[in-house]
Amino acid sequence: MELYDIVIIGGGINGAGIARDAAGRGLKVLLAEQNDFASATSSAATKLIHGGLRYLEYYEFRLVSESLAEREVMLRIAPHIIWPLEFVLPHEKHLRPAWMVRAGLFLYDHIGGRGSLPKSRGVRLEAQGFGAGLKPEFTRGFAYYDAWVDDARLVVLTLASARAHGATALARTRCTSARRESDAWRVTLRDQASGKVSEVRSRILVNAAGPWVKSLLDRELNIESPGEVRLVKGSHIVVPRIHDKRHAYILQNPDRRVIFMIPYEREFTLIGTTDVQVREQDLPPAISFDEIAYLCAAASRYSAREITAGQVVWSYSGVRPLYDDGKEDPSAITRDYVLLLDERGPPLLSVFGGKITTYRKLAEHVMDKLERWIPAHRPWTQAEALPGGDFGGRDYPTVLGEFRARYRGLDPHWLARLLRRHGTLSEKILDNAKTQGDLGENFGGGLCERELAYLIEHEWAASAEDVLWRRTKCGLHMSAAQRGRVAERMAGGR
Repeated sequence: MELYDIVIIGGGINGAGIARDAAGRGLKVLLAEQNDFASATSSAATKLIHGGLRYLEYYEFRLVSESLAEREVMLRIAPHIIWPLEFVLPHEKHLRPAWMVRAGLFLYDHIGGRGSLPKSRGVRLEAQGFGAGLKPEFTRGFAYYDAWVDDARLVVLTLASARAHGATALARTRCTSARRESDAWRVTLRDQASGKVSEVRSRILVNAAGPWVKSLLDRELNIESPGEVRLVKGSHIVVPRIHDKRHAYILQNPDRRVIFMIPYEREFTLIGTTDVQVREQDLPPAISFDEIAYLCAAASRYSAREITAGQVVWSYSGVRPLYDDGKEDPSAITRDYVLLLDERGPPLLSVFGGKITTYRKLAEHVMDKLERWIPAHRPWTQAEALPGGDFGGRDYPTVLGEFRARYRGLDPHWLARLLRRHGTLSEKILDNAKTQGDLGENFGGGLCERELAYLIEHEWAASAEDVLWRRTKCGLHMSAAQRGRVAERMAGGR
């Protein structure tokens, strides 16, 4: 029976980050995910690498500071899938006075240390199109920067890096039980497709099961944990674009929550999120009619064009597994992570909470918690680019220009989309292609046969959903017939 240093249960962003960090320190690592990687919470975020401006109201200063520092790291190591995004906050003085907003933004500018993004400022919304798509009564506001991320791709590329450092990553593999035997864990795994059962041993077990973190402890491990989890559903809707500018909006709502309206996939606007407490019985999550109505109403308070349920072209929901700190309001529950270590025999570490922005730092703190059982190594993940993100000191426009010059016979807009997904690894897909026809079948929506083959071979894609809604967002640009053709191709059809 094979012995690993660490077995990680859960293939979301936290599990992926821990696998990468541990493998890069020379540990023998196995990660098992019961479904596709990033198939739950980690592909259902608002898709931001940010400090969390609203967290300042809840005095989450440590979390905001760490998040803003991590924003700089992530912009540096993954410039193909993470890039700066300007936000405009239209001001409504009866919700939050201007001095409070200015003070919050000043703190946001400085609490994370020196950053590369522009500082916040007051703006007149009619200037430079900052009021594009809004009702004319909104005339003043504030602008600041955070960053956008392709969340599901961040997970897959982090796992690809872990694999390059020697980790084994198994998708669609469920942990059915784990028990302590002497100085190691005996872990039973079941392949979800074939039903084949296998067993491995591990010196350390990490529970990064996200919304299932508590149920894994209770059922598969039969271990009582002092930690409790609050499951909070966040839902988003996608509608035809509200304006054609590049900035996003952060909107104040009368219930004191904030709602984002973000340019999405060129043709659309992403609106979210909600905060609804749910139970494990409600998984997998789905958006409710009430949530759609809430998001439409929140956006319509500001949008010059009324946003209605009939305009929604896509929606998604994710469940945030937040550490239960006893607060009643779901919006006030801490977004910080908590790591619980069980030392009653071979160590078990369980991850509660966390957010995409701080996943890399969370992984470092996991390694710190486990330092008695692993060789001493310095943190390293802040210095090595994720696959495709090594631009050699060049910025994205420069790299894009080089690709367009090298592949003059290919659609320049399609090349930009490919580069945003794969960065410099796009060369593996393009190879010696001279024309679009050289890329094989065009499935529509920006997906070609060569990329599909690459996703299957190198990124664990096994179904049309994996490809169209996680590895890419091509499904949003396709007809039902085109999506069906991809499903047919994935099932072995020609």
